[in-house]
Amino acid sequence: MRPQLVQTLACPQMTPQAVLEIIDHARRKEARSGTFLKQLHNKAAALPSAVTIEGYQPAACLFQFAIEYIEMAPRLIECVDACAQEAGNAQLFDPFVKAAIGYFTEPSVLLVHYDGLDGLLIRAYLCHRLMEEMHENNHSIRTGGLVDIEATRANLLVHELIGEPFANELDDSITVTVLQIAGTPDYYELNLDPFVEQVNNDAWSWMRRYWENLLTRNHIRFSLGSSQT
Repeated sequence: MRPQLVQTLACPQMTPQAVLEIIDHARRKEARSGTFLKQLHNKAAALPSAVTIEGYQPAACLFQFAIEYIEMAPRLIECVDACAQEAGNAQLFDPFVKAAIGYFTEPSVLLVHYDGLDGLLIRAYLCHRLMEEMHENNHSIRTGGLVDIEATRANLLVHELIGEPFANELDDSITVTVLQIAGTPDYYELNLDPFVEQVNNDAWSWMRRYWENLLTRNHIRFSLGSSQT
């Protein structure tokens, strides 16, 4: 694993709004160059058999999927932060929130070289995977059913779009970051039911619906094991 992939925590003033502005800038740049869409034409032709794109233009389907996946990152960060504040657990979730924002606002030296939508897809992948691992590393959250299977499928598809071995290195860096933030058995046993209760409100419900339809509305089916979606 490359040590420089490990993300340092962002400055306190960095916000999800700053992430949205970064995304908006990259979209304007892509509108002029079309670089990311060209990359996805090649990616679409090389996807594994587990992924089926039923749309007329596979690259366009992947492009829209990627845009929505990227834009979901700051919304997820905001939701986790708001729920943690309401539950009185802000101090526990703050390192996760800062790290997730930092992927966009203070990327590692290696990620700085990816400055278009392809780079934002990598940053969004890091953000979504960090939050996924955050859920897995606490008993209360893990059993709260907060991470939908469709979110897992979306992450797996992005793993394919990024490509190995780089995507595996990103996963390794997430493991290191989570260990730095919540690397003790005590964290797993913390009672975070108040956070789970806050997440299971309307604010998270719309996000869950968003994830549930992310693949299907972009005409993508992903088989996970023996099941088909």
